[in-house]
Amino acid sequence: MKKSLVSLFAFSLALGPVTLSAEETPEDYEAVDAAGEQVERIKRYNDGEDGLNAVITYSHTAGFKAREMSDIGILRGRTVLVKDNIETEEFATTAGSLALKNNFTRRDAPLVANMRRNGGVVLGKANLSEWANIRSNNSTSGWSAIGGLTRNPHAIDRNSCGSSSGSGSAVAAGFAWGAIGTETNGSITCPAAINGVVGFKPSVGIVSRTHVVPISSTQDTAGPMTKTVYDTALLLTAIAGEDPADSATLDAIRVNDYTAGLSDYSLQGVRIGVMRGQIGDNAQVAEVFETALADLEAAGAVIVDIEHEVNDEMYGNSFTVLMYELREEMGKYLEGIPAIAGGRGETDSDVAPRSLADLIAFNKENATTEMRWFDQSLFELAESTTDREAYEKARETAVRIAGEETLDALMEEHDVAFLVAPTRGPAWMSDLVLGDQFNGSIGFGSPAAIAGYPHLTVPMGAVERLPVGISFFGAKWADHDVLKVGAAYERARTAELPTPSFKRWSPEG
Repeated sequence: MKKSLVSLFAFSLALGPVTLSAEETPEDYEAVDAAGEQVERIKRYNDGEDGLNAVITYSHTAGFKAREMSDIGILRGRTVLVKDNIETEEFATTAGSLALKNNFTRRDAPLVANMRRNGGVVLGKANLSEWANIRSNNSTSGWSAIGGLTRNPHAIDRNSCGSSSGSGSAVAAGFAWGAIGTETNGSITCPAAINGVVGFKPSVGIVSRTHVVPISSTQDTAGPMTKTVYDTALLLTAIAGEDPADSATLDAIRVNDYTAGLSDYSLQGVRIGVMRGQIGDNAQVAEVFETALADLEAAGAVIVDIEHEVNDEMYGNSFTVLMYELREEMGKYLEGIPAIAGGRGETDSDVAPRSLADLIAFNKENATTEMRWFDQSLFELAESTTDREAYEKARETAVRIAGEETLDALMEEHDVAFLVAPTRGPAWMSDLVLGDQFNGSIGFGSPAAIAGYPHLTVPMGAVERLPVGISFFGAKWADHDVLKVGAAYERARTAELPTPSFKRWSPEG
């Protein structure tokens, strides 16, 4: 049974702030000055005809809050943008949809409560792919009816990937110290890589999912996005924690401080498996990736080539799981929206949607604004996916293939501690008419997403001034180790990283 907001918040507070060891405590951070500069950058680069649309709403007084929090916890007034499918007490939580435009629940998700307890400042809500990109196969990543189309600060006519598009774009643009995204399959790591920042999808259960608009209880997780691996580990430390309302968190294996040991972790003798078959056919991505591998080897790592053909049965079964769980989990979330949100109970027109079927009906009634660019075929499929026996069989199969038979088997067979691959190719042109045009590298994120294992992406360079990232994978609950190897690569990296231009891409630069 889910506990009340009061009991959850009290539970969170009872844990006390996280403390870091003296040698790992970050340098002083001028939270007040930074917050003021970030608000000004949002005003300058977020809105308008060529604005990034990365931020839906924000606090103009973040500097005052940063001053209040500057001596609290490990974040000490650092500003964080929260993806708009995660509840915060001061802002609506819309998932990008007009159906939830008045979803002011007046409560914090436990992960947000943990962050505040550790000195973090909620700067605002980040735009996203509407409903975390689960409404249609023909969507354009980064678009929502509430926030419009998120743009990539490195080339504003190119995509920011999804579904945590606003989180990735905003961090790259300097709108906040960090951001929180969510991932079901690629929704943290793809936007982080394409926008040129660090993104971490933790093992499912490290971070609570309570009061987060859901897709899948099997695969959903929130995670941090920042400019460095250390900052990502710091933010993960602040938001992680057990939550009685989320059973996945109860058996999770965490560490108290994910920044511990990052600065002196050595790659000497560390065996790293290279997923050769997942590099893809983009020669420029492959060239950047080979430089990254050379950097790892120069720092002492032992590079082991791995040829692996992914079992396609995993994908089909995972899709069945997502469709079944979407209907169930979305219904639970909508039923749990408090009466204060959207004026529920006042008039019929104010009643918030209470089921996936209600959302489907809303979209049909508001088709000109909600479905101008793409349909809701996945919503409709999920509504009709009701065979529990088939779902349970699909879930067992998908998780087993992704975890035990893929990630675990590869690491054991080749005696490697980590696996690496390019995260994705460079950003494609945004196209609301034709939808996404994924291309470039294949990537290897799906097994980690489906099995609930950790996945870290770190910037590794650029293709024609467009960022590309390298992905690190490890065993379940090996989150700390994955962050360590990512930090070691970051120190060893020789490639020059691009800086945002806030302009349209051109061959001349």
